Amino acid sequence: MHIAILTFEGFNELDSLIALGILNRVKKPGWRVSLASPTARVRSMNGVVLEAQASLQDAAEADAVIVGSGMRTREVVADAALMAQLKLDPRGQLLGAQCSGTLVLAKLGLLNGVPACTDLTTKPWVQEAGVEVLNQPLFARGNVATAGGCLASIYLAAWVIARLDGMESARSALHYVAPVGEKDEFVARALRHVEPCLGGEALTEA
Repeated sequence: MHIAILTFEGFNELDSLIALGILNRVKKPGWRVSLASPTARVRSMNGVVLEAQASLQDAAEADAVIVGSGMRTREVVADAALMAQLKLDPRGQLLGAQCSGTLVLAKLGLLNGVPACTDLTTKPWVQEAGVEVLNQPLFARGNVATAGGCLASIYLAAWVIARLDGMESARSALHYVAPVGEKDEFVARALRHVEPCLGGEALTEA
């Protein structure tokens, strides 16, 4: 099971790395989580340099893909050659988008008729792309989920785990990262956002 987190130049560390950490709490054979980028190295909005663990081609073949956010997402969606490499298909993949990553899914035509979540800065651009923006942290329809706000990456990661490995696995991952002294409260709050988004059908072959 491969989960790829698309991470572009100017990425937001919270969006990519919180998801990476939570998703890697699943310890089972064959479970792999990768930062997938168009180049060998990418620099974050705050100057952190990461080496890519997977390519965009790898992401196209992954079981699940989260499109991360960043300060240069509008440059990403304006790059026709780059966008052409993002061969994502909700018929055979779980797809998630975090904050401005929602704009990428919108421009790829994967949110047609589907409302979505995003951050407040990106909201007008997603609306310009013809997508209704919801005032909530997480929404999913079928195999596509979107999240708004950096810390909503917790909910998006839990949604991916719940869909691929079950609710108890998601609960365990959330419990591990939750603050000491408020773990039960933290997990319960997170799952109140995740559980209504679990109505998707099982993945089918693309």
